[in-house]
Amino acid sequence: MLNSTRTTSLNPLLEGLRPSPTLAMSMRMRERAAAGEEVYRLGFGQSPFPVPEEVVQAAVAHIREKDYLPVSGLWPLREAVAAFHQRTSGQPCSPEQVLIGPGSKELIFNLQFAFEGEVLLPAPSWVSYAPQARLTGKQPRWIHTGAQHQWKLQPAGLEATCEQVGDVPKLLILNSPNNPSGQSFSPEECRELAAVARRYGLLLLSDEIYGELHHEGRHSCMAPYYPEGTVVTGGISKWCGAGGWRLGYAIFPPQLQWLQQAMSSMASETYSAVSAPIQYAAVNAFRGSQSLDDYLQASRRILKAIGQYCYRELRQAGITLPPPDGGFYLFPSFESCKGRWKHQTITTDRQLCEKLLDETGVALLPGSDFGCDPASLCARLAYVDFDGEKALQAVQNGHIQPEDAAFIPEYAPLIQQAVQRVREWTMP
Repeated sequence: MLNSTRTTSLNPLLEGLRPSPTLAMSMRMRERAAAGEEVYRLGFGQSPFPVPEEVVQAAVAHIREKDYLPVSGLWPLREAVAAFHQRTSGQPCSPEQVLIGPGSKELIFNLQFAFEGEVLLPAPSWVSYAPQARLTGKQPRWIHTGAQHQWKLQPAGLEATCEQVGDVPKLLILNSPNNPSGQSFSPEECRELAAVARRYGLLLLSDEIYGELHHEGRHSCMAPYYPEGTVVTGGISKWCGAGGWRLGYAIFPPQLQWLQQAMSSMASETYSAVSAPIQYAAVNAFRGSQSLDDYLQASRRILKAIGQYCYRELRQAGITLPPPDGGFYLFPSFESCKGRWKHQTITTDRQLCEKLLDETGVALLPGSDFGCDPASLCARLAYVDFDGEKALQAVQNGHIQPEDAAFIPEYAPLIQQAVQRVREWTMP
């Protein structure tokens, strides 16, 4: 009979593992709201926008599709993703290079599992990269960045880490636009990092799930700068508002066909295939249309306006942070407030976020969840607590422009209230 108080057969790799901080925060916010407590949902990064109607209708039209699809994905979808990648990055791509998975998160985990060697992560990085590495038996090696470089990985830092690691296979995971900082690599920055990656023969996983949400529509893909060693992942969760649909992709260069085949074999023994109706619907998303272009353009303008508003307000309060240029995140550091605010007992970012939530109802995630020093008092702010469908319709109908002064109070009032509460909370 199994011991109900202690499962002795638990895999040691699961010891100490806790739920993903983002999902845990989402549950906590729901519990607070259900209990009637005030909460501003700036902790969980889910797209506020609806799935575009033409993509929804494609899902409805294929809801009766019930057969298992090929492990690597529906062929028309792989064609559409390859064309999408070539259109948005300028990098040639064939359908044979595409692997479809149940969200890019699963594909990133499978790649880490298939890879044997050192995993290199810039700090800060998305909360799940490091736990995924540990689940595969690896201890990730952090490469610390800094506010002075807008939390971006620097070539010198990457090179120094490669020298320290020595002559073993190395996997570097990059994310641009970045979660949690909202920062993107420029073409020149991509070129400089690619030169280091090539010199040390790195396997580079470029997580570009927020690529279409660069606020100016100028996302720089890593693949053209390091084509022989870059695997690009993406999906429909962020730019298409379909996080719960769970569909992602990975694109492999011909030189990494062995890795693609290994991950396809893993898929055949685990999830088998992605939901058929969702794959058929995603074909429409990746093929694109004028209405999808309009949807994206309006989404970017809205996110830019709200992101810039939050940035300006926090900066005026003396909080240190870089301006966002993609996605829907800010990464403020409250360290500069320590000498003047009333919360002198706060020494870690987790204490900061707990006290902020308890005293203001504003939910942020501590920077240590992303690999940063807890004493730096950093936190991630997701500016998505607004009615995306209402805001999108207003902008597309010409009722208001995101740049108008009235836009934030009318269409993002909870964001405005939350930021003002953070400002007041940091004052002496």
